Amino acid sequence: MCGRSNLLAYPGARCPRSQENREHVPSNGDQERTHRETTLQAPDLCYTSGAMQAPRIAYCSPVNPAPSGISDYSEELLPYLGQYAEIVLFVEDGLRPTNPRLAQHLEVLPLRRLPRELRRRRYHALVYHMGNSPAHGAIWDAARRLPGVVVLHDFVLHHFMLWYAASRLRDVQSYVRAMEARYGAPGAHMAQLMIRSRFTDAAFDFPCCEPVLESAHGLIAHSRYVVEGAAALRPDLPMAVVPMGVPLPHMPSREEARARLGLPPEAVVLASFGHINAWKRVEPTLRALAALRAEGHDARYLLVGSVSPNYDLAGLISRSGLSDAVTVTGYVPRAAFEAYVAAADICVNLRHPTGGETSASLLRLLGAGRPTLVSAVGAFAELPPGVAAQVDPGPAEGDQVLAYCRLLLARPEVAAALGARARAYVAAEHTLERAAAGYARFLARLYGWPVVRAIRPAPLWSPHPREEEPVIPATARPLPLAAPAPPATATSLIAGAGRALAEIGLSEEDTGALMSVARRIAELT
Repeated sequence: MCGRSNLLAYPGARCPRSQENREHVPSNGDQERTHRETTLQAPDLCYTSGAMQAPRIAYCSPVNPAPSGISDYSEELLPYLGQYAEIVLFVEDGLRPTNPRLAQHLEVLPLRRLPRELRRRRYHALVYHMGNSPAHGAIWDAARRLPGVVVLHDFVLHHFMLWYAASRLRDVQSYVRAMEARYGAPGAHMAQLMIRSRFTDAAFDFPCCEPVLESAHGLIAHSRYVVEGAAALRPDLPMAVVPMGVPLPHMPSREEARARLGLPPEAVVLASFGHINAWKRVEPTLRALAALRAEGHDARYLLVGSVSPNYDLAGLISRSGLSDAVTVTGYVPRAAFEAYVAAADICVNLRHPTGGETSASLLRLLGAGRPTLVSAVGAFAELPPGVAAQVDPGPAEGDQVLAYCRLLLARPEVAAALGARARAYVAAEHTLERAAAGYARFLARLYGWPVVRAIRPAPLWSPHPREEEPVIPATARPLPLAAPAPPATATSLIAGAGRALAEIGLSEEDTGALMSVARRIAELT
């Protein structure tokens, strides 16, 4: 046994490290497939009554106001996970959650109490959320001392590990030594660049997640991309792919949102969402914006989210000559976020290189039924055809962005069909109910719970109750998404794509760009 018996409270439960428990736990649907051929059948999930002790989970995560998208993620997941277990939420010392429902429905304790809690009473699972941001410093402190299941939100933890060594350990040379020991001379060279703030794309080739995987008893990820990368580094680790859950938003109409935000009703609005840095590919979108404006469109570009201090976004916009057409909002609360989403004609969610993240902001855009452009990299390449317009990074990237914009603006039925498929995909595959069930199945198998069952018939609370919907002027109320036009046929979509490509000026001599654009647009069928 593993020596931490309080985590294994049920008779006959197995140690997460044991050889017999290395199989991966399957879950519902393709989004929860595991990377091992040998799998175990999970018990059925159902609500029953009985005297069996409810499992207790120690759940360690950022929550608001901690500056991490995982704060929103956990606050949305926790009421649904609470249907299967009693949850004790552990947060960074000194953090006071701003969501009152956390304290109303859960026991909330500082992370410094975790070791004493594990000795004081029985817990049946220990879960840590790890991402590539300083909000996870105290969580990594705890996970190093008391291993448990890691939910790995980013495969690349390089920037976090550098920050952790410099700010938490006060020993940046420990990062340098680890880079050399793990990756040899190339790692040592990259470490010297990084500690001098010379951030390059090559840093993503050094994930620095190995210490997290080495200390974990199990791994939950939201993409096959992360699970396959982790399996290459530690093939004996029990793992499962569990879908990221997001609530379908209550969206105002496009007209209502634009009136609220002061946007012209007839303008063409492109929008990108989330933290903005050099890897969010803003420049290709600016080039597309310039081309659309040159063609006579009153085109605007909204950048909704915080901006990295290491990224000269203002200078880039100024040099493009588009300062009067671009709005950078900074961080906005959820109601404003949803209003900006509703106001957009086309959402642009590009990133390259990728840290292996599954983007909650992207799922929110798709769930809102907005036609969205994504980079065909990492976890984003796992989206099924026809859900988003996939853009290949590389020389043809800018041409593809422009081609998609022209097609979606010229063919509103194509945009409507793409948005409808996106919303249907999120509604079917990325519900909070499915996410919580996936967690419960994996934890049950790993920690030896005798049965997986719902101990409550409904979530502990609604993540977005009606009183938290976007504030709309008194003359208007939130409306459901308008019913989209029937999906266009494959023939009409390809014909429309061909006309849009011809309008760009691509000829048969432009074989690289033409083949790449045509292949991706054809996937919309």
